[in-house]
Parts: sequence; structure tokens; C-alpha cells
Amino acid sequence: MLMNTENSLSFSEFLHKTMRCSRYAKRILEAEPVLLEWLTQNYLAPCNRDEILNLLTQLHAQDEMALSRAVRRVRKQVMVKLILRDLNGLCDLNEVMQAMTALAEIVVQQAQECLMASLQQQFGSPIGETSRAAQQLLVIGMGKLGGGELNVSSDIDLIFVYAEDGETNGARLLSNHEFFTRLGRRLINIINEATGDGYVFRVDMRLRPYGDSGPLVMSFAALEEYLVSQGREWERYAWIKARVVSPASHPWVTELNQLYQPFVFRKYLDFGAIDSMRKLHAQIRHEVQRRDRLDNIKLGPGGIREIEFTAQVFQLIRGGQDARLRILPTQRVLKQLAENGQMAGGVVADLDRAYVFLRNLEHRLQYLDDQQTQALPVSEEDRQLIASAMGFEDYPALLQVLDRHRAVVIEQFEQIFGASVQEPSLLWCEDIGIEELSDALGAQGYRAAADSAQRLLQLRSGVRYQQLSELSRQRVDGLIPQFIALSVQYSDPDTTLSRLLTLLEAISRRAAYLAFLAEYPQALARLTRLLSASSWAASFLAQHPALFDELLDAREMYRPPEWEKIDADLQARLAGCGSDVERRLEVLHQVQQENIFYFLAMDLQGLLPLETLSDHLSDLADLILRHVLNLCWDNARKRHTDQPCFAIIAYGKLGGKEMGYASDLDMIFLYDDEHPDAQENYARLGKSINAMLGSYTASGRLYETDLRLRPNGASGLLVSSVGAFAEYQQNEAWVWEHQALSRARFSAGDIAVGAAFEHIRQQVLSMPRNIETLRHEIITMRQKMHDGHPNTSPLFDIKHDRGGMVDIEFMVQYLVLAYAHQYPELTANVGNLALLKMAAEVGLIDQDLACQTRILYRSLRQIQHRMRLNDATHCRVMHDEIDTRAGLALWDQLLGPAAVHGS
Repeated sequence: MLMNTENSLSFSEFLHKTMRCSRYAKRILEAEPVLLEWLTQNYLAPCNRDEILNLLTQLHAQDEMALSRAVRRVRKQVMVKLILRDLNGLCDLNEVMQAMTALAEIVVQQAQECLMASLQQQFGSPIGETSRAAQQLLVIGMGKLGGGELNVSSDIDLIFVYAEDGETNGARLLSNHEFFTRLGRRLINIINEATGDGYVFRVDMRLRPYGDSGPLVMSFAALEEYLVSQGREWERYAWIKARVVSPASHPWVTELNQLYQPFVFRKYLDFGAIDSMRKLHAQIRHEVQRRDRLDNIKLGPGGIREIEFTAQVFQLIRGGQDARLRILPTQRVLKQLAENGQMAGGVVADLDRAYVFLRNLEHRLQYLDDQQTQALPVSEEDRQLIASAMGFEDYPALLQVLDRHRAVVIEQFEQIFGASVQEPSLLWCEDIGIEELSDALGAQGYRAAADSAQRLLQLRSGVRYQQLSELSRQRVDGLIPQFIALSVQYSDPDTTLSRLLTLLEAISRRAAYLAFLAEYPQALARLTRLLSASSWAASFLAQHPALFDELLDAREMYRPPEWEKIDADLQARLAGCGSDVERRLEVLHQVQQENIFYFLAMDLQGLLPLETLSDHLSDLADLILRHVLNLCWDNARKRHTDQPCFAIIAYGKLGGKEMGYASDLDMIFLYDDEHPDAQENYARLGKSINAMLGSYTASGRLYETDLRLRPNGASGLLVSSVGAFAEYQQNEAWVWEHQALSRARFSAGDIAVGAAFEHIRQQVLSMPRNIETLRHEIITMRQKMHDGHPNTSPLFDIKHDRGGMVDIEFMVQYLVLAYAHQYPELTANVGNLALLKMAAEVGLIDQDLACQTRILYRSLRQIQHRMRLNDATHCRVMHDEIDTRAGLALWDQLLGPAAVHGS
């Protein structure tokens, strides 16, 4: 087939560069004119799986010997085509890697199919001893083959496994193990053996359990036993890229994934992986130096392996909790880390550019002679060829760009893996006495130095410390001096140190958390700042140490949460859990706690106003409720509709968007559905929602709930129809229930049901009422609440005492119920501060008094918030610390001086 002149000229130029920069391609094409003719006709089309499979099919290899020749011929075709296309800019790195990966997969699959048929003719099919099902060998691709990143002269790392022991069902019996061992050996020979036609891939089986000394094939049961009892840390790294490459698909693949993935991806954040991979890399670096291979662009400093380690350490740390990181190609992992916010986008872009450059350079080194090499050339001739193949005028220009990329990789690698060496501390040594330690702490600025010294020595002599593993004890020994030095930077160093030590004791048996604190000194500094500010924060972190990861976020300026992004992220993480309800619940806990911790960090830095914090905590609760509702309905045993006509209505703190960190959820459940099974199904749904929210897990529970505000209280139905709810509110509800309704709102579920509720709410709040009767009801209910919270102390209770928060809330509710029929805008659920302002604007209360009461209410909430951050049981202050005159005056104006509750 003749091409036109323009294409002929282009191909001639392409061919010239190919044969100049690849001695292997020159040798093959000169020896095989037919191959050159094929290349001439096909070089413009991308090299892909379909083409490779078609090339092999055309050769009609019917037996083992014919297949051996065929796959070697196809390999030559693929190689020369990729070399020409790559060197001349007709394809990118992705095409090269995918084509070589596809070649390996197709060759393994075709060889396995051919050999399986041959062995079955001799021995029959291997049958499972228990299941009696026919067995199949699963060929696992590891390393670059598993990751879909194979290079042009790569070895392929394989592991052979099968599901179940047993024996064949033919005339000559073999155990399944022996059958698959024979299959595996012959498979390796077809691919690996050098014949007159060359080889296809060198096969490396050393990653299998027990390495070269282990069996060639292994059952699922034996593999699981090995991984659980003997699997080593470096093998976790190797198994990250494990992927079944042959057969093309099989139902046992899912079972195999479930078998090895818990070994690779731990359920908790596994920061111990950093040190493990650091040690593995140190071994590699030592071997590189020993063999004088520093110019190896894969294993040397700033090489391909360091980029892979950088990506994979995040997978090992977080992959157990985030299924999105259980992906294979290095570039995709890096991209996902940027999307997750776990690596800066600019850093990822730099690493990706370095990876592409290094892999392209690796291929050009291998194009020279089809050798598995990553070493920079020594001879001047080869250096110039490589420079030209990479598009540079000369070798020094190439080195300049290469060094720049390697420097970027080294810098990022050292940031993650650079070990921080701790100097021994005289304040934390075995033979120090109480007096010496106390004097030393006092000299540093500790005011209760004797108590702090006693606390430290108790920790060192305690059973918990003594029973730690050697590695964990070393980490604790490195952390304590840092705790001492960091705590003294705060106004109350003794309390700060005590909180740090309490947290340390709570997490000391979890090596991964000790590893985190040891690996990230910048996070330790942020941790100290948080704990110095809040005992509640200290308790929260002790209960949820998985949140340590959030300390790596150095955001110092408040950024509003992006709820759509958080929602999508949560949905993706839930989807990654499959049908595992327990795992889904754990993900809900993680997302809830991550966001609470972010709000807490901003709050303690003074970057988050209290009203904004309450809005965020309420929005977070709405988000969690929405997903809990959906999960419970999806898992319902009986459903009469795909989408439930059901809504969660929020009351109290959630309803009024005044949530605190530990607020419970006041809720009711409504539905609008005429189906005869609706009441039963929605009642079951309501129970499931309540159970999921309140279920205790290793992470605690999502929320404490209160459902007593539903019609007829605790004795009433768990769920109500919209019609029944309207009837109850209009004809049976008490005044205090209408008070509660003033700060109720739709939270989650069916929007139409939520709209129906809001219509009922506005109607009920706008009903005309007898002012005197209403005033009497409000005063009576307020007196009951006051009597239920007696204060015999000399302090002022900012919530329950006269002039405090509850008084102000009752006054706002009175204004709504008394005047909403005249001023419908008062039915808006906009919070107490806004409603006070609104009431003043329409003339119901004095403007100045309303303004002063708003200032008072905001101050009371802020005091309450600060005190609860330090675990105050009762929020009480000295009477002269707060001026309540505005609240008292407004109460007297609205409800009368006779209503002196508690006096």
C-alpha cells in the first residue's frame, strides 16, 4: 500500500529518528522488511488493546508452540510502533503504558487459556473440595503491570492464586495445587523464555508469599493465613497495585479483593506507614549507593520510586477510610490527593510533570537496546542520542531540566519522609527525681511545677507506659520533652501539659496515633494550642483521635464550608462502603467529626462568630440527617415507594439554628402518604433513624435525640401524618407546644412534606389569642422551668436565673404568639436576635430596650459557649459580671412586674 508523498516524507523523517535513537528498532526493522511494511501502513493509528488482540488473532496460534511464536512477533510489532510514535511525538506516555499493559494482559490471558485446555485434556478440571465447583487460576499483576503503567522493557511481577484446594476430575488425578503449579510453570515459560524469536516479558515471581522459597501457587485460604500471620510492611506497599490480569473477569476476583485489601488498607488512619516506608526507602537508597547507582532515574534521589512512595504512603495511611484512594495508577492517586485537599494542587502538578518527564526518559533509555534499565548513559554517543530523543540540543540541557524535576521530587519526599531526630532530654530520663524535675519545670515557667512533675513521673512508672512496645515507648520518649516545651508557651502551662498527657495516655496503645504525633511536629504545635484553650477540645480529641489528621490543615483564615462539596464527598465515601451498614455509619461519624473539628479549630482561634458557628453546626446536622434518612430507607425491609413522603422536622437548638458542639437533636417525624402501609413503614423508618443516630460505635454516637415534642409527647405515635399534625396543633396542643413551634423548621426528607409543615406552622403561630390568657400561660410555664432548675449558689445562672437566656427566649415566643396574626413576618424562624429587632421595628417593644436585650442575649450565649468549651457543669458567673437590667425591664414591660418568678 503506497502512501501519498507528504505522508511518505513524514514517515521517512519519523523512521530516520526512530532508527537513530533506537538500536533495537533499527536492528528489528532491517532484519524484518515485512515488519517495516506493516509499520509504514499502520503507524498513524494509536496502539491499543483492540489492535494488539487483532494482531494476535490474525496469527491463528492453535497450540502452545504456535502461541509462543505469535506473542513474540506481536511484541515486536507493538514495540517498534510505540517507539516510532513516541519518539516522534505521535503519542503520549499514557498510550505507551496502556499499550504495554494491554500486551502483557493479552499474552497472559491467551497463554493461560491455551495451557488450561491442554492440561484439562490430560487431567480433567480442578474441582473445589468443598464447593465442588470448577476452579480457575487467578493471575495477579503486581507493580507497574497491576497499576496499568508498564514500561517498554519491564519485567512483569506475577502472583498465582486459586480459590480452593481439591483435585482434578479426569482419569489421571492431580491435586489442584499440582495442577495449577504445572499451569503456572508453563505460563512463565511461554512469556519469559528467550527463543530464536526473542522473549515477551521477563517474569518475576519474587513478590509471592515467602518469595523464591515459597510455593509457586497458593490457595485463598493459604494466602489469607500468610497475610494475617506473616505479611510484612513492605508487602502492604507491594499489594497496593495488585490486580487480577487473567482471566479477564471472574466472580472470585471480588472475594480475592476482600481477602487482601484489609491487609493493605487498615480501617484506621495508619500513620505508622510513614516510618515503615521510610525504612524501606532507606534500604533501597543504601543499595543504590552501594552499587554506585545514584544516576538511576527510578531508584536514585528524586527518581520515579520516590514519586510512587509519595503517592502510596497516602494510600496506606488513608485508604482504609477513603475508598477513593484504593486506585492503582500513580498519576490518578496524585490527582485524587489534590481533589481531597491532602496535597496542594501546585505540588501535585509539579510531581505529575516530573513523573511524565522521568517515565519518558526511562522509555528512551530502554528504546536504545530493549534493556530493562533506568541508568543514565555513560558514553558520550548514548548521551547525545538520549538528549536528542528527549528533544534537547545536548546532554547538559537535558540534565538541567532533569535536575530541576528531581529537586522538586526530593523536596516533597523529604517533607513527608524526612525523619526528625529528637535530642535526648534531661527532663525525661529514667533516673530523674521528683525534686530535680520540679525545679527544672519551675525554672521553665511552670507554676504548679511539683504537681506537673508528679504527673510526669506517674506516667513513666505507670503500667500503661511500661507495657508499650519498644517502638511506641521510643515515640512517647520523644514526645514528652516536646509537650513540656510547647506547654510553657501558654498562660497555664500546667493545665496544658496535663491535658496533653491525658490525651497521650488515651491514645498510647494505638501506635498509629503516636506515629502521627512523632511524624508531624507542626501538628503537635496546633494540638497544644487547641488543648490549652479548651478542655472540651481535649476530651473530644481523646474520644476521636482519628481527627489528628485534621491538624495537618494549616488554614489560619476562616473559609465557609462548601456544603455541596462536602455532601458529594460524603456520598462518594458512602458509596465506597457498598452494602456494609456498619462501615457507612463509621463514615458518617468521620465526616461529622472532621467538620466539627474544623469549626472548633476556627472557633478557638477567634475566627468564627458564635452565630455563624451555630449555623454551621445546624447545617452539618441537617446534612447527616439527610443521609441517615436515605440510608435507613434504602435498608428498609419493607418499602411501598422508592422515595419516602417523609420529613424530619427540627425543634429546639437545631430548629432555631443555635446548635452547640454537644447539642442533642429535638425532632419529630411527619409523612404525607395515603398508602395503607404508610403508617407502619414510616414508623419503622423513624425507629431506624433514631437508632442509627444514637447507636454507639468505636467513634461514639452521632447525636443524642429527643422525640418528646411529637403530638401527645412520649405516649403519642412516633410518626404523624401531616393532617393529624395540623389537627393536633390547631385543637389540642398546649401553649408551650406552640412556643416550641416558633423555632421549628424542616430539616431533611421530602421537600413537599416540609412545605406542608411550614404552612401549618405559620397558620398556628398566626392564630389570634387572648393576650391575658397567653400571658398567664407563659408565666406559669416559665415558673415551672425555674422551679426545675433551682440555683442555691451565690452565682448568677446565665441560662435559668431571672433576666437570663430562658427569660429572653420566652419573651420572644410570647411576642410571636401574641402578635403574629397582626405581623405575619414574626412567624419567620430567624432566631431570637432577629425577632427582637423585628418586634421593635413594628413598634411592639422599645427600640433601645430591644437593642440592649439583643446585646445581653448575645453576651449570655458567648459566656455559655466559652464555659462549655471548658466543661462547666453549670454556666454561672458573679452577679457583677453581667448586666441583666435590659432583660428584666423588657420582661416587666411585656409580662408585668407581678410575674416575678423565683422571688
